[in-house]
Amino acid sequence: MFTKNYTDLALAILRIGMSGMMLAHGIPKIERLFASPIEFGDPLGLGPTVSLILALIGEVVAPLFIIVGFKTKLAAIPAAITMVVAAFIVHLQDDFFVKEKALLYLVGFVVIFLAGPGKYALDKK
Repeated sequence: MFTKNYTDLALAILRIGMSGMMLAHGIPKIERLFASPIEFGDPLGLGPTVSLILALIGEVVAPLFIIVGFKTKLAAIPAAITMVVAAFIVHLQDDFFVKEKALLYLVGFVVIFLAGPGKYALDKK
């Protein structure tokens, strides 16, 4: 019936979609970096500044790399780790429906890590 394989297109849609939506969570956090004092949670006990920088790496820098498909597998790691922290540390005591969004992003970034970027990526040029 269907003979065409759309795996590479599916991977591009997953990469761009997941990372684009993640940017909506990360970009608003950028202005917090220039606040004085920096007010941000400290879920790992590293201090609010380090925690914010790590969140920005996972929610802005890594997704930008994933969108263009540059160092995609490597970039998926901090994005996934950020979602592990969000789901299992920040929202540990919350209902499932509160942590569900972080879990959905986590699954997406794990799939991107495992499957790679597909051929529509800078990694493949």
